[in-house]
Amino acid sequence: MAIEPVKLHTADGLTLEGELHVPDGARAAVVLAHPHPLHGGNMRSIVISALFAGLPAAGVAALRFNFRGVGASEGTHDEGRGERLDVVAALDALAEIAGAPGLPLVLAGWSFGADTSLAVDDERHAGWFAVAPPLRHTGDVAAASDPRPALLAVPERDQFRSPESAREVVASWTNTRIHVVPGADHFLVGRTDRVVELAVEFINRFLS
Repeated sequence: MAIEPVKLHTADGLTLEGELHVPDGARAAVVLAHPHPLHGGNMRSIVISALFAGLPAAGVAALRFNFRGVGASEGTHDEGRGERLDVVAALDALAEIAGAPGLPLVLAGWSFGADTSLAVDDERHAGWFAVAPPLRHTGDVAAASDPRPALLAVPERDQFRSPESAREVVASWTNTRIHVVPGADHFLVGRTDRVVELAVEFINRFLS
């Protein structure tokens, strides 16, 4: 199936732009949240683009979108608060468009998008896949106390949250695992293939 533009509608009245790629026979679906808008992050950032290409090739529908205030999305940046509503709006659209009954839905994000996704508590999704999360707001993270699984793909040389520091932060989380991406820094140049592999492996756990 070709990539289709989609409009997302947030609970606080904004319209966001996004893109949807649903392969034939999709067996799962993922929301992809991009890195920090104030540092150039958007839905076509390198890791999000790699996942948006690689997941449909593995039979997983993918929806990427621009957070509020980015590109053609309405609104202004809200320091990760309103952006949670943006992720829920993407989940709304994905559940409606790609969501066959019983199709596992996963929240995924990179950097700011990872932190924002980890803070979203919605009964419709099966788990979280967080790439290089800075873990800046650890006092308000839904994934910390939720029994659903979370996988954190932490670059070995991440400039903002090292694997050792990440392990300390999530030590008390209910069902969270860390996978270190060898040789990578926060931007994962040259290692996005491994990120896609990890995402597919994580999603496969919901399909048995």
